[in-house]
Amino acid sequence: RPAGDHFRTPGEVANQLSSDEFRLYELIWQRTLASQMSDAVGTTLSIRLAGTSVAGERAEFATSGRTITFPGFLRAYVEDMDEDSSGSVGSGDSGRDDSEKRLPQLSRGDGLGVRSLEPTGHSTSPPARYTEASLVKAMEELGIGRPSTYASIMQTIQDRGYVWKKGSALVPSWVAFAVVGLLEGHFGRLVDYGFTASVENDLDSIAGGTTSRVDWLRRFYFGAGDGELGADADHADKVDKGRISAQGGLKKLIAERLEDIDARGVNSLQLFGPDSDVVVRVGRYGPYVQQGGPESERRASVPEDLPPDELTPDKVEELLSAPSGDYTIGVDLETGREITGKNGRFGPYVTDGERTASLFKNMSLETLTLDDAARLLTLPRVVGVDPAAEDAGGSKGGAEITAQNGRYGPYIKRGTDSRSLESEEQLFTVTLDEALAIFAQPKLRGRRAAAAPPLKELGVDPVSQRPMVVKDGRFGPYVTDGETNASLRRDDSVEALTDERAAELLADRRARGPVKKATRKAAAKKAPAKKTAAKKTATKTVAKKAPAKKVAAKKA
Repeated sequence: RPAGDHFRTPGEVANQLSSDEFRLYELIWQRTLASQMSDAVGTTLSIRLAGTSVAGERAEFATSGRTITFPGFLRAYVEDMDEDSSGSVGSGDSGRDDSEKRLPQLSRGDGLGVRSLEPTGHSTSPPARYTEASLVKAMEELGIGRPSTYASIMQTIQDRGYVWKKGSALVPSWVAFAVVGLLEGHFGRLVDYGFTASVENDLDSIAGGTTSRVDWLRRFYFGAGDGELGADADHADKVDKGRISAQGGLKKLIAERLEDIDARGVNSLQLFGPDSDVVVRVGRYGPYVQQGGPESERRASVPEDLPPDELTPDKVEELLSAPSGDYTIGVDLETGREITGKNGRFGPYVTDGERTASLFKNMSLETLTLDDAARLLTLPRVVGVDPAAEDAGGSKGGAEITAQNGRYGPYIKRGTDSRSLESEEQLFTVTLDEALAIFAQPKLRGRRAAAAPPLKELGVDPVSQRPMVVKDGRFGPYVTDGETNASLRRDDSVEALTDERAAELLADRRARGPVKKATRKAAAKKAPAKKTAAKKTATKTVAKKAPAKKVAAKKA
């Protein structure tokens, strides 16, 4: 607050203060005056303007805001809103005293001329996919599940193939769409959010000992008899006739509607609107897209890693146009069997009727030769026998090592142990000695690469008496002695780092002590700011005068 008997204007002190000091003084001066002035008075307006274009098209425009009839303290505090000729505050910035738009004084029926028109576009983004965290949050808001069941729910929907993970996002599968369509079309009560939440409450009552689990399950499956809806019945059964138990139970519900279910209709998902002839069908061997009637031959498998929202018209045409018939490659001279190429659920492959083999990533059925096809059919290849290992029966005597091409790439296998190979060509070239050397190395989970060599080797740390090295970490280069890690400072470089500087960084890191792990605490929810309801009153207070403390204002 100002002190003294004379409160100087910002203009009187402009030459005596720095830029930051002047802005602070100006803020104090404005807030002080505003706190001594009357409230601003005005009206809130909602305006709709209609007109006809030169082409005869009817158009309607809408806006809302407020008109200030008595500026009050806003003249002192909202300095960027100039007063127009009508006496009201002009169209200032919407981020000052409040976010409402300023409008001139208008009455119903006033005519307005058009000065200019500026068409602007507005685009929206689709909602983000659910992750496990956001899905749990949505379930909590709906009252579905409990903290002890969320982990099992996430695992169940993945194990049953309803969703699959793309990074951290949960992508729904075509099976999920078919199951949801079946339940919503024939068993809507079972997937109603209110029903699910009520079952959770019943289960809580069972866990609390107030409800018998056997009686509840019997009523839920077989229904509640007339006698059970009397004084001894569950209160919810008596008042909610929509409950499954009051409708005869789950057994009766399924028996009544089972004959009405069209299996083909449930598994057919129409794409691109009701007039489209393109459907996705969930078949026995996975989903496939089909165009035309039920007897149409224009169909193709849908790749398992293709999200449903990416199945666009162009992608459908690409899948349908891809060759789907069998390729006659030739006759294997050694076996005398004909080799054909096919497109399968997991990609193209070759077969001679008894053996099958997937094509390598750099191969295609259109260019595959007979020699390459016959070579693929020799897989899995026996590399040799490891005499020191146990066989499949668990006894000593040697275990066979084979080279195989799997869904996740080439690998060698010995009993139940396996190791990845670097390239598909190694399936034909890896020797027994090379395979034994690979198995002698520790197994790396997730196909991780070997640890990178250090960026620089230094001397011995005088405190720990351990050799110091510089490594490249997640957040940049750091020096370590094997026990303590210290990040390099901004002025440090790997090339110019000396033993003395490295020891200094490690000593400084030790002096700061170990890193404390932050405990996970529930974040306190911030209460949303209350919004004052606007009333359409001719004269009313639309803004209270501001107290002269702790409020910032932007300069015009």
